[in-house]
Amino acid sequence: MKMLLKEANIKPIVAGFIKNSVFLRKLMPLKTGGTNNSRYCYSVWLRHLVKINMGNKLFLPESVAELGPGDSLGIGIASLLSGAKEYIALDIQKYWNPAQNVKMLEDLLVLFKNREPIPDENEFPNVQPKLVDYSFPAAILSDDLLMTCLTPERIEAIKMELTNPDNTDNVFIKYFIPWSNPEVVRKESVELIISQAVLEHVDELEGTYRAMNQWLKTDAIMSHSIDFKSHGFTKSWNGHWTLSEWEWKIVRGGRFYAINREPFSTHLRIMNQTGFKIENTELKKLPGKIKINQLAKSFSKLSAEDITVSGMYVIALKESSAL
Repeated sequence: MKMLLKEANIKPIVAGFIKNSVFLRKLMPLKTGGTNNSRYCYSVWLRHLVKINMGNKLFLPESVAELGPGDSLGIGIASLLSGAKEYIALDIQKYWNPAQNVKMLEDLLVLFKNREPIPDENEFPNVQPKLVDYSFPAAILSDDLLMTCLTPERIEAIKMELTNPDNTDNVFIKYFIPWSNPEVVRKESVELIISQAVLEHVDELEGTYRAMNQWLKTDAIMSHSIDFKSHGFTKSWNGHWTLSEWEWKIVRGGRFYAINREPFSTHLRIMNQTGFKIENTELKKLPGKIKINQLAKSFSKLSAEDITVSGMYVIALKESSAL
């Protein structure tokens, strides 16, 4: 109990029990944060799009799947305005509503029509990945492409599907919430899977990476930004790795959606084991007071690098089917 009292933040423990009580969850809608802001969604989507197009070959995915869209389908809507023909949303709980998504479409449409620069670190200092150039990516999203993507008829069709997302005849937008069975998405049908600060919350990591492998076409891509910080559960950004399993249960409280505490090396290992080839990794490192000898038993094998990596952006290619 000594380490718990020393390292854990008390406020999130109390908040977790209160906010996740059955009674209050019925009264107060849950929010995830971020994706209810059109400029945030525009920035995240275009950052990923720029990163995956840094090679010599232009890549404009026709089928995009997103893990954990959160408070809106904004990132997916941005992909449709960039030429995607299909967007698939997968989450554990529905946080959005049709009216929010229609408003998001309207706001994003203005940004794309104006070829607005990508909102940068001054506006969103904590958003990963970082770019060298935040100007509108005209070399990727040409005028001819946008003229085709942003026709009134196409926008109206997307709007109609956002208004009625449960229509089984929808072409542009499909969602599976909650999803637990990988079979909800057709095998080898997706060209890009994207997530933004989501995979640190997934408890069944290996199963999720296997599912993504199953959904992706061969040589298709996944692009993930992952946050390894404690999310405020502990005083130090990496203090969550010092808590034993029983201490973590107390700190996590009744939260349905917490963090899995897996370091960056676990993600890379599982990707390699599930048929992916790592194309690019960008590690964000932070100093911390936590030392190797302070780690909880279940994290005693973490390396010195593991406990300094606070975030990672990774692009991986599906090289083979997961065994």
